[in-house]
Amino acid sequence: MPDAIICRSTSPRPGRWWLLLLGLPLALLPTLSRAQVVDDSTKAIYGPKTTLVVREVDVLRNQPDGHPLDTTLTGMHNSRNWYYDSTFQQSLGNVALASRRLLWEPNTRLGARVGRNAFDRYFRDAATIPYYDTRSPYSFFRFVQGGVGEQLFEGAYTRSIKKAVNVGIAYERFGANKQLGTTNNRDPQVTHAGVLIFARYQTKNERYHALLNYYQARHRAIEQGGIKPRATDGDTLANLFDYRSEDVWLRQAQNKDHRDQFHLTHTYNLVGRGLTAYHLLDWRRQYNRYTDDFTVGPLDRDYYARVLRSSTQTDDRSTYRQLENTLGVLGRTDFLEYRLYGRYRNARLRTQSRAADPDREIDVLPEVAANQLFVGGTASFRWRKLFDVEAAGEYKFFNEVWLRGRLRFGPLTGEVLHSTYAPTLTQQQFRGNHHAWPDTTATGDILSVGNTTVDQLTVSLNQRLSRADAALQQRVQASASFVTIYNLVYYGQRENYRRDLLPMQIDGSKQLLVGFLRHQLSYGLLHLDNQVTFTQGGEGEGLRVPKLVGNSRIYAQGFIFKKALFSQFGVETYFQSGWTPYDYAPSVQQFYVQDHFTARGFAVADVFFMADIKTVSVFLKMAYVNQGLPQAGYFPTPFYTGNPRSFQLGLKWNFFD
Repeated sequence: MPDAIICRSTSPRPGRWWLLLLGLPLALLPTLSRAQVVDDSTKAIYGPKTTLVVREVDVLRNQPDGHPLDTTLTGMHNSRNWYYDSTFQQSLGNVALASRRLLWEPNTRLGARVGRNAFDRYFRDAATIPYYDTRSPYSFFRFVQGGVGEQLFEGAYTRSIKKAVNVGIAYERFGANKQLGTTNNRDPQVTHAGVLIFARYQTKNERYHALLNYYQARHRAIEQGGIKPRATDGDTLANLFDYRSEDVWLRQAQNKDHRDQFHLTHTYNLVGRGLTAYHLLDWRRQYNRYTDDFTVGPLDRDYYARVLRSSTQTDDRSTYRQLENTLGVLGRTDFLEYRLYGRYRNARLRTQSRAADPDREIDVLPEVAANQLFVGGTASFRWRKLFDVEAAGEYKFFNEVWLRGRLRFGPLTGEVLHSTYAPTLTQQQFRGNHHAWPDTTATGDILSVGNTTVDQLTVSLNQRLSRADAALQQRVQASASFVTIYNLVYYGQRENYRRDLLPMQIDGSKQLLVGFLRHQLSYGLLHLDNQVTFTQGGEGEGLRVPKLVGNSRIYAQGFIFKKALFSQFGVETYFQSGWTPYDYAPSVQQFYVQDHFTARGFAVADVFFMADIKTVSVFLKMAYVNQGLPQAGYFPTPFYTGNPRSFQLGLKWNFFD
């Protein structure tokens, strides 16, 4: 989903990007006249099959020809697919608020990392942006509207200039209204806007390929600190589901996350596809700002465990800049594929505040500078479709590394992974109005044990259980991972301070067993898709993972109205077991381990209808249809409720001229 907006490193100036917003409909105007190009016999000659999607990962495998445009309906209604990260997430309940990945995943990102990830799923990754190869101009728009104020819009336009060049622009905007602590059902809580400009070029002989994109996005979230229980609520959480009638802790606090990226990838075939040189240039900036004005909302001070710098306002800022250059060679044959590279990273982190002088920003920590060198590569050997083996890894001089080996034989795959990495820059040091580290006087405030190390063994199965021509189609996917984590770094609570977090480290090891099972079945119009993940060892010191997380979808699919309309109708249910979830600290945008709140298990069922009429796809959904059966709501994060029942509709319209 493309993104965007144009701004400076501190406060955005709306007047500039609104010019682009007003100009976008003019760029899209030629596409609105008709959905497809037709010849004199009214037969469509341009459509999804003449619009190819090209991705960087394919170009870096010497497979730049692209793939047909995906027009499938499945998953369109699910809110996990509305943004850039479709994994299961722990969130603050409402749309586009802070979130984190719910299930265990090993880290393979080495070197300097800013460590502000609470809004990652709402920003594009420059390496995964789609490019196009079109025989006609292609554009689309996508719109989602929910009954409790959630809204999303995305529009894009791209066209080829002969065979060599394709250029495009995309705009997105989404937001949400407050669901807690407000008497106005149109009181905004989240606003996000973004612009993406992208281009693709190849020479006539196809020896040289270039992909580039420039992306800006601005995300603003009003922070409420969760529900503030009243004395009349007692000790039961069941009394905290009055939503807009509930009290909240914060009234004036907000987080801003501004991101800018420029990304260039180009390759040159030296000897056919067997030897290709490539270069990647990646520049990015991330600006975070947290503000709270106590002169307007004095009760906000009651939320914080400590006020360290100013009793009148909080205005904490950080700016992270990173420039990377990667040089390497790659190639492929019928049996072998390889890539070798070296990467140089220059990173800077600046931490500032306006607490001491309201009229100007001051540095509250010395600027962090990192100049880092990496080498890495991958090699894989394939024999028909029966057997393949892969080895990959990356090494940062001189103290971080990840290595992976994978062997597949038929439906069975075995994988071993070893990863050693340093804490993020934010984990290493932070200074703000409510949190500060390192502090050698505080218990547990030490990150001196060493890097975090992960060893993981995974065995998986992916098997079709029926013949390709059988009426009953079944597929099963299963895996088991055995994980050992050494010296895990996490955010915990400072001793005797409930909301004052700081980074901590386990001096020892922690073991996890992660099992996954997915079963897919189709018979005629009926389709079932069920999956469940089991995690043993996800509780205790330093880590929080629910024991059971699952998703079940059952639907009927087929043509109706004499094959004029293709549709799906069904029910999708997400469920997870009870656990002790991470709490959230808005002033540092971090989730942290807590022990004061235990959340019950819950299930959320959605009833949906989706339809596809030529180039138009639409869905209608009643979200959380089971609210009140038996619970009036649920808590994904301590004292943050999930959204109540609502009706949602969505539309995507493709234009091929």
